[in-house]
Amino acid sequence: MKKMFLSLVALAVFCTALPGPASADAVRLTYSNFFPPANHQSQLAEAWCREVEQRTGGKVVINYYPGGTLTQAQQTYDAVVEGIADIGLSCLAYTRGRFPVMAAVDLPLGYKTAAQATNTANAVYEHFKPEELADVEVMYFNGHGPGLLFTTSKPVSTLADMKGQKIRSTGNSAQLVKALGGTPVAKPMPENYQLLQKGVVDGSMHPIESNLSFKLGEVCKFGTDSFDVAYTTVFFIVMNKAKWAAIDAESQAAIREINAEWADKHAKAWDEADIEGRRYLIDQGGTIIELSPEESARWVEASRPVIDGYITETDARGLDGAAIIEYTRSTLQ
Repeated sequence: MKKMFLSLVALAVFCTALPGPASADAVRLTYSNFFPPANHQSQLAEAWCREVEQRTGGKVVINYYPGGTLTQAQQTYDAVVEGIADIGLSCLAYTRGRFPVMAAVDLPLGYKTAAQATNTANAVYEHFKPEELADVEVMYFNGHGPGLLFTTSKPVSTLADMKGQKIRSTGNSAQLVKALGGTPVAKPMPENYQLLQKGVVDGSMHPIESNLSFKLGEVCKFGTDSFDVAYTTVFFIVMNKAKWAAIDAESQAAIREINAEWADKHAKAWDEADIEGRRYLIDQGGTIIELSPEESARWVEASRPVIDGYITETDARGLDGAAIIEYTRSTLQ
């Protein structure tokens, strides 16, 4: 009897530690993410779903769809606005020109870590609360670690070395390649490995972590630590406004707490992946090139037209581009 009693007590304690079952009137949501299930960013997104369910006591239940199975990356934002997906994670840059204020964060401002980029993205949003995101409920943002230059056969240690180099790049990184004297080749990341392997391009602008996650360290033999002109890519996590309004105030407060925690988790995962990506490149026989302070200053000066172009475009839309850049840079200190 004593053994049975103790077993019942243990079972009761175990059961109280589990999140409660979803109530019949629970708000049920869908979450669309283009990252494949095994990717660290996808795993964090799914963990966010489970954390929301637990901390709301089952009042909010989320079905998670990774790998673009619900919406493709380029359509995710509109899908959330229209209610095709209730929550979505994707890149602001996939709809270039639609998010002019937040686009400042993606510029080559000299990022050193993903933690820095993530802090900047969330700070810029909180400071400006841009109208461009008014049709969704923003959960949080994160940014990958520094986007740098990697080449297959020719080391790049000066601006002169960039001339004639065809570099796979898109968006702001393509503008940076052009400003530095190279020739940008706009192709999506999944095609990058074969482009590099077959010699269609001479190099690539990408985050350090991609040397492992996309195995680019197998075909890139040189990395240039051009940190003073490093860019990032901002990833958004947003929710349909009507679905957010359907969630009770207590659960909303819990979700906001989780959001603050998860932005940091995403940044940490990016930074850890960068360490692994750099190690992978070196383990494959790759070499890291550090720019001299004088050369780095030349790269910064050469990249100025990218920043100036942003200001001109943003001013033309009735926004103060210089003020946006000034504040964005202030968050990097």
